Amino acid sequence: MASLILHPSPLSYSFSPSSSLKPGICVFSWATPTRAHPSVSGLQISTRPLRLPAQRSSSRPVGTVVMMVKPAIQFIQGVDELTIPDVKLTKSRDGSNGTATFRFDQPSVFDSSSVVGDITGLYMIDEEGVLQSTNVNARFVNGKPAGVEAKYIMRSPREWDRFMRFMERYSNANGLQFIKS
Repeated sequence: MASLILHPSPLSYSFSPSSSLKPGICVFSWATPTRAHPSVSGLQISTRPLRLPAQRSSSRPVGTVVMMVKPAIQFIQGVDELTIPDVKLTKSRDGSNGTATFRFDQPSVFDSSSVVGDITGLYMIDEEGVLQSTNVNARFVNGKPAGVEAKYIMRSPREWDRFMRFMERYSNANGLQFIKS
């Protein structure tokens, strides 16, 4: 029987009869010989090197990757608030600062706060990142939680613009509209 012994050298492949190998077995060697395998006496066939097409470098970006995140408001990190708030915006005349006041009536955080954890702040999450405030107060009626009021203070036009981008995404996702008073 004949056996095939392959060497990954572009210079030579060997094909020879060998009684030491079982029929149908191919032996692959990762050594790079300059001549046929020394234990094989047989016919040596020279071939040309295999030419592969040049591959494009993957170090160059092909396009922009945009990760879409559903805009959400959270009081406990990882737990989205399901109640849609009333939001009141105020801005200074010169546009240097502003305040957003969020009012949540019967927020869902009261349903899960005893199980999941404590309210740690107001977190506004979208594809650009997280805006946060620790100015959060709960409102109680007859000893029971009735609502939450949170304030987010913007101290620069850049922070105002970032907040407005969040609110545009949040309002589009939740069917809200902006009414100027």
